[in-house]
Amino acid sequence: MLDITKLLQSSISIDRQMTEQKDILLGPEARQINAMTTLDVELAKLYQLSHWNEVWHDQEAENLTELTRQFVKVIFWLLLFSAQKQWTHLVVMTPADYEHIKQLPSQSKVADQDKLYLAIKNFLYGAYFEHRQADFKHAWHLLLKLGLVDLKLDDQKIMISFVEWQAALLKR
Repeated sequence: MLDITKLLQSSISIDRQMTEQKDILLGPEARQINAMTTLDVELAKLYQLSHWNEVWHDQEAENLTELTRQFVKVIFWLLLFSAQKQWTHLVVMTPADYEHIKQLPSQSKVADQDKLYLAIKNFLYGAYFEHRQADFKHAWHLLLKLGLVDLKLDDQKIMISFVEWQAALLKR
């Protein structure tokens, strides 16, 4: 199981350290805009790496390491946004809820995969533009499903990749 609390705390810590290290001066609204914009871009990169939208692409085994690294970036920005909005209570879940997500059926049809991606984006936009917490929670759960079920990413490898990515960021 992902240690969501640890990921959340690390995301907040990384953001503070990088903000101080780079002497970044952004107000709260600008920080939320930046987090949401970067989340959107990183989610698009993840989707592109999955090749789901490429109907002519051979569905051979994808590079799980690369997908895991990109998934880490997406969850980082989503968790950071949750902290900025003070919605961290929406990302924490019980082990039963987490296992429920992992037991959901995988999307195998291109149209369903595309709908999943668009649904995540739609919910994120509803959370940002309409301040709907329920939309944010739905986006978070769908994102977890995308990574853990549909892309078949490993919980422990996500945690390890997150720590490695964090260390690399802080060395810059």
